[in-house]
Amino acid sequence: MTTEINVGVKSQIKAALAEVNKRDIKNVFFVACGGSSALMYPSKYVMDREAKGVDSYLYSSNEFIYRNPVKLGKNSLVILCSHSGTTPETVESAKFARSKGALAISLTNEPESPLAKESDVYLKYEWGKEADAFATNYSVMYQLVFGVLNLLEGNEKYELIEKNLEKLQATYHKAAEQTAAAATQFAEKHKDEKIIYTMASGANYGVAYSFAICILMEMQWIHSHAIHAGEYFHGPFEILDKETPFIILLGLDETRHLEERALSFSKKYGEKLTVLDAKEYDLSDIDDEVKGYIAPLVLNYVLRQYADKLAEIRNHPLSLRRYMWKVEY
Repeated sequence: MTTEINVGVKSQIKAALAEVNKRDIKNVFFVACGGSSALMYPSKYVMDREAKGVDSYLYSSNEFIYRNPVKLGKNSLVILCSHSGTTPETVESAKFARSKGALAISLTNEPESPLAKESDVYLKYEWGKEADAFATNYSVMYQLVFGVLNLLEGNEKYELIEKNLEKLQATYHKAAEQTAAAATQFAEKHKDEKIIYTMASGANYGVAYSFAICILMEMQWIHSHAIHAGEYFHGPFEILDKETPFIILLGLDETRHLEERALSFSKKYGEKLTVLDAKEYDLSDIDDEVKGYIAPLVLNYVLRQYADKLAEIRNHPLSLRRYMWKVEY
């Protein structure tokens, strides 16, 4: 079944790229909200590192409409995402993009959703503990973005990233086994904390952002803020003391130095530090050329295990909400 689903993902990507090939694409806009927006940060990093002539931009859905980028038009590819496909702002962004003549490609878990119907092309990804990593949202997004780069600029990493994403599930399993005890320990130590900061940079920043606003704030009602490691010394480091918890991510991309510098300082003056370092995980199956791009996906997977343990020990299910989907907003 997994093989069948993965073949289906490749078929979807091929169909999406066929539509891209019909256009003269000059720029790419990543548009979403919340966790779906955080999902796009690694792909934006890919575009910054790999694209030689195609510009790329990242927007929160509502601001995308109101800011109305002057470069948005018939030569634009707009990539959108909403898990349910019902996020109103993102659905409206798809309509807005198409009204400007742009090609709208959406990612969603729901093929019959409003977002899928309002897009030129939709890509269905899989979700849940049983889903193979190759068919999940981060993987599908990477396949699309590297495919676009290959199509428009002849980028040679498309087949390489696809090959490595096919090995991602095995890498996830190894990381989960390696960090199981640490996740439980984290939950026990932080179950009563009122605030937990997260910090990262580069391709990993979206992972820290998602954990802060989605897991801690939305799903656990714990105060949080995602701090960019490059901004740490321009204000946020003043909040550090021996009682303030930080989660610090270290990836394998070109910005790792920023994360290492932030960690080095934090060790001097802080004590409640949880460090997730991609160098410590077994990524031996992943090719060196793309380890920097794969690392945030692994860090995100590990952090989800931390979230599950935290929710369990706090008796606060990740599905619990006060306002979302319950009141008018």
